[in-house]
Amino acid sequence: MRFVTDEKSKEEYKKFLEGNERCNFQQSLEWAEVKKPNWKPEVILAEDEEKNIIGSLCVWVRKMPLFGNMMYASRGPVCDIHNKEVMEQLTEGAKELAKKYNAFVLRTEPDILKDDEAFRQIVTELGYKIKDDAKDFKDEIQPRFVFRLDIKGKTEEEVMANFHQKWRYNIRLAGRKGIVVKEGTKEDLKDFHRIMVETGERDGFIIRPLEYFEKMYDCLGPEHIKVLMAYYKDEPISGVIPIFYGNKTWYLYGASSNKHRNLMPNYLLQWEMIKMAIARKDDIYDFRGVSGVVDEHHPQYGLYRFKKGFGATFTEFIGEVYYPFKPLKYKLYKISEKAFRTLRQLKRKSLNNK
Repeated sequence: MRFVTDEKSKEEYKKFLEGNERCNFQQSLEWAEVKKPNWKPEVILAEDEEKNIIGSLCVWVRKMPLFGNMMYASRGPVCDIHNKEVMEQLTEGAKELAKKYNAFVLRTEPDILKDDEAFRQIVTELGYKIKDDAKDFKDEIQPRFVFRLDIKGKTEEEVMANFHQKWRYNIRLAGRKGIVVKEGTKEDLKDFHRIMVETGERDGFIIRPLEYFEKMYDCLGPEHIKVLMAYYKDEPISGVIPIFYGNKTWYLYGASSNKHRNLMPNYLLQWEMIKMAIARKDDIYDFRGVSGVVDEHHPQYGLYRFKKGFGATFTEFIGEVYYPFKPLKYKLYKISEKAFRTLRQLKRKSLNNK
């Protein structure tokens, strides 16, 4: 086991990450740059006897007011998750980091299926705890429920054939009605953000500042990020930001104006992103999060229905897998975190009702 400490080891890690089937952009050094300076990245590497990398865990460290340092690994680890020896190496590395930073917990939210009993057994034996009862977006940092589209080895025709008939119709309708999708530049983020503010006001969620999206573009562009904008009569009315990394494409952010929604620009934008993923020969197109409450009366049911219509698979991950170095302190932290999120949600509802 070793850590990424210099430019050579950074290059080794990037090559390993991009070539691994469990690759996730949130484990990348580029994404870690986006999260600086609030989070400090550390990368743990597991090795075989010839010093080849066989596993990794990119951990972010952040000081939490009153509680001290928390370690968080978003969508890690990247390895053979059923190899206990590899998992042991990564865990020993995490313990070293916990001592270095006097951390009270390591939190991970891996993209591992809920019913993976072999992984559950390994991490439990290594001292981890599992919290797998989250249902809504507010319950965890990363969405536990996502829609994923299997595009490995498939053509555009084969992928579209699995879309709901109405979704295929809407994609074609957008084209017939004059919707044009163009790949933008960093400058187009201004239009994207303006439309996203409109989306947030309509749907009741908090929007990150323009500077955050510009930082994303600087850290990940041009190889790993795109800005796609949909236009009607030369007016931008919708936009999306996909992330491309390794063998996957992720639909990261979307924004849609209140105007011309009947022209179905969002359907065409999704199709353009999916076509890009197919052209890259990706294995998976990830629509990202939805609520785990599948109920027509749930406020996010429309998002669930929209993503499902593209023939994607409703996927439930294992939830939060954490190593409590200081169990009592982490328990108190979780109580405060839940209270904070509840207050933020109440404030958001109050603003929306004004």
